[in-house]
Amino acid sequence: MSPDSVRLLNGSSLCSGRLEVKSNQRWSSVCEADFDRQDAEVFCRELGCGPPLVLQGALYGEVEAPVWSKEFQCGGHESALLDCRSSGSARNSCSPGKAVGLTCSEPVRLVGGANRCGGLMELKHLGEWRPMEHFHWTLKDAAVVCEHLDCGSAVSVKVERKRSSRPSWRIRRDCVPSTSGLRECATPSSTTFILKLTCSDSVRLLNGSSLCSGRLEVKSNQSWSSVCEADFDQQDAEVVCRELGCGPPSVLQGALYGDVEAPVWSKEFQCGGHESALLDCRSSGSARNSCSPGKAVGLTCSGRRGAAALKWFKLTLFFY
Repeated sequence: MSPDSVRLLNGSSLCSGRLEVKSNQRWSSVCEADFDRQDAEVFCRELGCGPPLVLQGALYGEVEAPVWSKEFQCGGHESALLDCRSSGSARNSCSPGKAVGLTCSEPVRLVGGANRCGGLMELKHLGEWRPMEHFHWTLKDAAVVCEHLDCGSAVSVKVERKRSSRPSWRIRRDCVPSTSGLRECATPSSTTFILKLTCSDSVRLLNGSSLCSGRLEVKSNQSWSSVCEADFDQQDAEVVCRELGCGPPSVLQGALYGDVEAPVWSKEFQCGGHESALLDCRSSGSARNSCSPGKAVGLTCSGRRGAAALKWFKLTLFFY
């Protein structure tokens, strides 16, 4: 059931939009200065969505009067936004671009893996977390979920035999590309086979022609950064391609998949080539905080992981 005191407007799904709060039978916009990450966590949970992904002013339209006049001071544990403490604010208007726009994640998670970016995929629907039926998912489908969880590139899609009688959810593949309609597409399933995904947790390739090509970005402190050519060489590329489950690097060239975007990774990678993950490599501090045009690392790894994953899936079913 939807809450009757908070809502999101103009978003692309039930879990995104411009935030409004209802009090005394009147809906009010909220200013960025009166709303922080902990407030967003409470709000997303109240809506039945996953954790907040993006909190940004004017993301879903400009502020509309009236404006909420109190600063929220949630601890993060509350079940509803209006249960949080608040302090009076002198404001009765917001500057342009300062109305709270919020994107909560769909209630999807990966559990039982080495980190939050790998494991059995589960969806919360009708108040219940259940594993997902495999239903012929591909690496491209997995890539949508990895991006949605703010993880890196999709590395593997596997099927696992369910070890209990716990029911599952089935999602039609045509619902996957946006992730915004996953719950609307969920139907009960009694399948024996459930979905296990692995995403990289700290590297990704963007804007490429395949899952093994694109502009390189690295994640640190919850922020994704581009990498400059001068700080990245062939041995570093070998580690990235292996980490993503691809074959050896075939092309390493600046701006091959779009120019650099801020922020920029500030360290020079010094991989030996044997490491299992890029962030396991040694690095030295770099004075740079920007890249010259055309100098963002673009990488193409060889290998066709999708075909390998499908072959693995068929073999697994055969031996089961």
